[in-house]
Amino acid sequence: MTDQPPALVTASWLNEHLDDVKVLDCTTHMTPQPVGPSKITSGRPDFERGHIPGAQHVDMVEDFSDPDGEYPYTLPGAEQIEALLSRLGITNDDTVVLYTQSHLMVATRVWYVLRALGHKKVAILDGGLQGWGDAGYPVTTELALPEPSTYTAHPDAARYASKSDVAAASGSGSTLVVNALSAEQHAGTGGAHYGRPGRIPGSISVPTADILRDASSFVDADQIRQRFLDAGVREGTPVITYCGGGIAATVDAFALELTGHDRWAVYDNSLLEWSSDPANPMDSDA
Repeated sequence: MTDQPPALVTASWLNEHLDDVKVLDCTTHMTPQPVGPSKITSGRPDFERGHIPGAQHVDMVEDFSDPDGEYPYTLPGAEQIEALLSRLGITNDDTVVLYTQSHLMVATRVWYVLRALGHKKVAILDGGLQGWGDAGYPVTTELALPEPSTYTAHPDAARYASKSDVAAASGSGSTLVVNALSAEQHAGTGGAHYGRPGRIPGSISVPTADILRDASSFVDADQIRQRFLDAGVREGTPVITYCGGGIAATVDAFALELTGHDRWAVYDNSLLEWSSDPANPMDSDA
């Protein structure tokens, strides 16, 4: 498939193009903890019980995070992604469609890693496997056996924000720093935290819950656009999204992409990194 796919595809679209795309089941279960990173459980057993025909399973942590990273979900390097996608039989020209049987954010995280490593032809299945099944399309337990390929990553530094980038942006007034965590986490008044409750000074709140219809699908693009406008995000404004560990932040980044707002980056290690350094200020309403 040579054309650029929609960022968010329907079950009917995927069914029509199933023979022309590569499908990855990204199911990974995240259980929030009171403090620090979520507990991660592999979704491989879910995949083996049933998946979209031709799909292959990938794990957000085992496959799409740096095993030697200082933080749990650190962006992997080019060589790791090249080896993974080559093993999965994916080429630079392939359209990759992602879905999940768990929360949508694990699929948006994989989407982000692929985009940050330069793969632009990547889409997410709205509604996940549940939506696929509800539309009447089949699932299978048959495991795909891909023919290995040769994949070359082309990292896109514009998609990655470091701690120093965030520090500069938070006081600049020209780049907006957007928190994807819940409103109470942003305020520092409740919910899980990542070392110190609260938010990066100067950041604004666009919780993922405000732009998701449920755990596996987005509200419509006009509603997403209005939510960001209400928070102060104007067309063309550079945005850095963050959260606790760089996972929920990718929901906001994907939502921006979905509405045509292309000037986004993700603070990869987010509050796991920021709040661990006492020299970094935190704001709280508590």
